[in-house]
Amino acid sequence: MTLVRRLTRLAPSRVDHIPAFRIAIGLAVPLAVLLLTGHTQWTMYAGFGAFTGIYSRYEPTALRFRRQGLVAIMLTCTVGIGAFLAQRGEHVSPAVESWTALFAGALVAGASATCITALGIKPGGALFPLFAISAVAAAPPAAPVWVAVAVAGASAGWCVLMGLLGHYLGERHPGMDASGAHLAYTRAQLAGEFARYFVSATIAGVLGLASGLPFPYWAQIAAVVPLSPPRRVAQVERGLHRVVGSALGIVTTAFLLSFPSQAWQLAVWVVIMQFLAELYVLRNYALALVFITPLALLMIQMANPQPVVPMLQARVLETAIGVVVGVCVVAVTYFWARHRRAVEARAAVADVDTPDAPVRQPVES
Repeated sequence: MTLVRRLTRLAPSRVDHIPAFRIAIGLAVPLAVLLLTGHTQWTMYAGFGAFTGIYSRYEPTALRFRRQGLVAIMLTCTVGIGAFLAQRGEHVSPAVESWTALFAGALVAGASATCITALGIKPGGALFPLFAISAVAAAPPAAPVWVAVAVAGASAGWCVLMGLLGHYLGERHPGMDASGAHLAYTRAQLAGEFARYFVSATIAGVLGLASGLPFPYWAQIAAVVPLSPPRRVAQVERGLHRVVGSALGIVTTAFLLSFPSQAWQLAVWVVIMQFLAELYVLRNYALALVFITPLALLMIQMANPQPVVPMLQARVLETAIGVVVGVCVVAVTYFWARHRRAVEARAAVADVDTPDAPVRQPVES
């Protein structure tokens, strides 16, 4: 199959509209509450908490409830850490603030990816926890830490309740094991998972920071995206999807921001983009990014408006930086694993070919 076909193929549809609707409502209600109460600056906290609904789609209700509950705690904590870093950043130099946020994001990327892998939660990887801590830390503090935690936690809890309604909407995979059994990983494997995400996020963040672009955490996010699929070919393909889809998503974002919009109009577009993204994310990741990119950028614009043209340019360049780093880490991991297998194979052959040492006979007196 050619590269173009792999990038453009559309997987068969299931009942994607059901989880897409559930996830969109999970985001729409918290945004509507904040808009109606005049707290538009808190929408970022609610949006990251609402990412809870993305996890555990098509799973049995009880299993989804448990796993989304864990994700809700994880995302609420990352928002709280990001809010704390944003507040502390006002009392330190910009350089210290940037480097602190960079390494905090890398640690969260490694830790969250390891936990998600160990627990068998889907989607895998560290994209949403990393996005949550980094975006909140990079924005000016809009509320005390406890408010950020409360808003994110309330939004996440609402999405967990919406997940329970998925049972009545028909969102259940008939072949799924309700026990939630998943592969067991050794400590070495989990340590390797942490290292992959931590190293990728750190290198990409450093390069993004060195580039002088305004949002180096976007490079970190793009760097961890190729690491989540299970196979090397799929990982490289995911990186290409990220670049192509983000570029097309920038065009969509530029159109939506080309005319003045009020906060409620941006909120409507965010919910629509969320629905469309979830409608296609399992069918074609590049196509989904046409909607994911404006979703992310519009959500940031609602809470922390940025100059449009520099923001869009930075998104493209930092995504490219991050994907290159992520694909390089995938390649290095592959060749290192192959080298280890070759060394172990040679050692096994040497053990087989080496004759047993002769048994020394006692000397007769």
